[in-house]
Amino acid sequence: MKVLCFGSLNIDYTYRVDHFVGKGETLAAESLQVFSGGKGLNQAIALAHAGAETWMAGAVGEDGRFLLEELAAADVRTDHVSILQQVRTGNAIIQNDKTGDNCILLYGGANRAVTEAQADAALGHFGAGDWLLLQNEINQLPYIMRQAHARGMKIAFNPSPMEARVLDFPLEYVDLFLLNRVEAAQLAGQDGAADDLLRVLREQFPGAAVVLTLGEQGAVYADSEQTIRQAAYPAEAVDTTAAGDTFTGFFLASLLRGEGVPQAMERAARAAAIAVTRRGAAPSIPTLAELRTHSA
Repeated sequence: MKVLCFGSLNIDYTYRVDHFVGKGETLAAESLQVFSGGKGLNQAIALAHAGAETWMAGAVGEDGRFLLEELAAADVRTDHVSILQQVRTGNAIIQNDKTGDNCILLYGGANRAVTEAQADAALGHFGAGDWLLLQNEINQLPYIMRQAHARGMKIAFNPSPMEARVLDFPLEYVDLFLLNRVEAAQLAGQDGAADDLLRVLREQFPGAAVVLTLGEQGAVYADSEQTIRQAAYPAEAVDTTAAGDTFTGFFLASLLRGEGVPQAMERAARAAAIAVTRRGAAPSIPTLAELRTHSA
């Protein structure tokens, strides 16, 4: 099995600040760093670093060619990434405060210029049993989901950033949801404890498994047969930007290798704990070899 990550590719402008800027406030940043990012790119690199055979699909502007070089350096195939002449690459303005938390402002750019023809061309290279990993930072998602389902692909969906239109997507085709607590509450249509959210989501989507990440409280996996809990590994966080993307990539890569859910959850938790100790999005994602070193 192989995996196609059809998603966003961004240029991340990360500002180090004392605190998040408030309404009407002008705040001087302590530093500015420019990183590769986008949830699609981050998750594709996490998949490849975790050992999965990974392809990336999406779009960048001419200013984003270096993103393809970074993907290639991580052994991600970029055959299905379009380079557009009239649109800038998507970007993110990230505030990173002294506690390691972040807030993010997104500009879609080329990520919102995906066409049905591009989707057909990319999906045409995949078939039954292959995985499609999606986030919510590109256009054409309903079309991509329907076409992937028709081809017999398995669909993993991380609906981030979550918004109301996601509820109109053909979510019945999703095999695996990867959610944080806020996304789970929005998708479930109610707030509540993690177990309550999982119960509601499993009732809404009986054919899908759900992974709920809970930050310092760890993560929980639930499907029709089992519920598995994973504690978070302690880490001194300096930047949490790509922690969820790292978890997603390592979890799915473990499943692709035929490993059990408990091992996949444990490996994903350890990878995320390493990622938060490093600055940047994609540059913070560890490799499988690093995980083995840290567990030695």
